[in-house]
Amino acid sequence: MADSIMSKAATMEIPINSNGDTGTLPEDDSLEQDLQQVMVSGPNLNETSIVSGGYGGPAGGIIPTSSIKGPAIRFNPEYLDRRRAPAAGPDIRMKSRGVSLPKSQSAAGRLALHTDQHPGSTSNHSAVNSTEEVSRGVAVEKLEGVKKWGINTYKCTKQMFSERFGRGSRTVDLELEAQIDVLRDTKIKYENILRLATALTMHFQSMVQTQQALGDTFTDLSQKSPELQDEFGYNAETQKLLCKNGEALLGAINFFVSGINTLVNKTMEDTLMTIKLYENARLEFDAYRSDLEEMSLGQRDAAAMVRIEMAQHDYQVHREKYERLRSDVTIKLKFLEENKVKVMHKQLLLFHNAISAYFAGNQQQLEQTLIQFNVKLKPPGSDKPSWLEEQ
Repeated sequence: MADSIMSKAATMEIPINSNGDTGTLPEDDSLEQDLQQVMVSGPNLNETSIVSGGYGGPAGGIIPTSSIKGPAIRFNPEYLDRRRAPAAGPDIRMKSRGVSLPKSQSAAGRLALHTDQHPGSTSNHSAVNSTEEVSRGVAVEKLEGVKKWGINTYKCTKQMFSERFGRGSRTVDLELEAQIDVLRDTKIKYENILRLATALTMHFQSMVQTQQALGDTFTDLSQKSPELQDEFGYNAETQKLLCKNGEALLGAINFFVSGINTLVNKTMEDTLMTIKLYENARLEFDAYRSDLEEMSLGQRDAAAMVRIEMAQHDYQVHREKYERLRSDVTIKLKFLEENKVKVMHKQLLLFHNAISAYFAGNQQQLEQTLIQFNVKLKPPGSDKPSWLEEQ
């Protein structure tokens, strides 16, 4: 009976529909009962008498088939082929053992089951997704910035060439443009004053050093030449006095140079940087204004109206920027003029009084000039680098 049951179980075909589910088997219940009987009546694998390899079996580890109690199973190659390529769907063996699976377990369900079993994977996956979204957002933002920069550069370049070749119009503020031209011309002249005053400082400093060396030489000769001691002594004192007054005058000239340098390279330069931004804003404003005018003269279909509306928005933005920078330039030019008059009045008065007192030989007036303008003299040798800086 067992032989017939196992032969039937091994050779029967189990119908599977297109969805991978097993069809209805009329003999499912009887088949499961027969298999349970076979498992009960089959050999006991725990018995050492039927285990080969020398553990209580016959000599040589060979077990005669007649000693094994159980059914003889006939080999069916068609059943083996079906086992090698199983159809999609729930495992039939699980059904025969009484374990039921849902008819369709999708990938989302398996992923949810895996997530429940491994909760840490969800946080890692979400962290990776958030990092990728941030990186993608930064890349998109940079791409949009490059795109806007390219469009703006093209429009401004087109407007610049149109103005140079006389084909495009530009916005001009005559009063402001005149003030800007005066400032640039004034800066060039003040730079020339700064260059000449710096050269005067270098030459005069060389003369003072020469006077200092000459006075030291006269002092040395007055000690070694008894017959000319008085003459060398007089000249040594004169050169030392001239050197002292020369150092005072150098202090006044250096103060004058420092004030002119601050006015030219900081105050005027800051105003000119604002003027440069204003001129760039003016060019952008005219570029978008010309673009809007060209669009307004073209077609008026739906797409064109959308482009005109966007051009109108860009034009308004650049117009506000242009007007804001024009106001900044006007204010800075006004304050620059007031600051220039105040600074130059002080510096020119200092320079005049110091030069007059030095060449007049009026040491007291020269000292009073330095005190009046709060000019502090550097101690001798302060310009030389320290021994640590020389290393």
